[in-house]
Amino acid sequence: MGISLTQNLDQLVDGLADQGYAIIDNFLSAEEVDAILQLDEFNGELLKFQKAGIGKKAEKQINASIRGDYIQWINPATAAPAIQVYLTKLNDLIKQVNQNLFLSLKDYEIHMTVYPIGSYYHRHLDQFKRDDHRKLSVICYLNKNWQEDEGGQLKFILTRDSFRILYR
Repeated sequence: MGISLTQNLDQLVDGLADQGYAIIDNFLSAEEVDAILQLDEFNGELLKFQKAGIGKKAEKQINASIRGDYIQWINPATAAPAIQVYLTKLNDLIKQVNQNLFLSLKDYEIHMTVYPIGSYYHRHLDQFKRDDHRKLSVICYLNKNWQEDEGGQLKFILTRDSFRILYR
């Protein structure tokens, strides 16, 4: 039997408090990952994904020399049942972090991202210049049977006041 969600979230909070980030393997079960990967978006419907940009609203720009991925924003109210499972776990995560680290996180934005072979996203902050709200970045990788020589490693730089989470 694997680690429970409660144990995962406790491990996450401890990691954030102790080192500023947490890595949690198998946040989603293999079956939950398969259900997401079976969605139309990942099977011939990639046209629903848009070229990812940098900046916000009027300052938004597409710059392939900085970011080469494609994204599809997710509306929690209309998300597919397979995505709803992830959103439920994400809401549990937010509650646990708020209760134990007093972050007062209120909402979130979520999107799916596809990185074509050879694409990348240069070093960046997950926060806009004029936005001082607390942020918690969560990445949930859905790659099956990923090998290190395939590339795609995440590099992140910690600062004293930043929290980052990586799920594999």
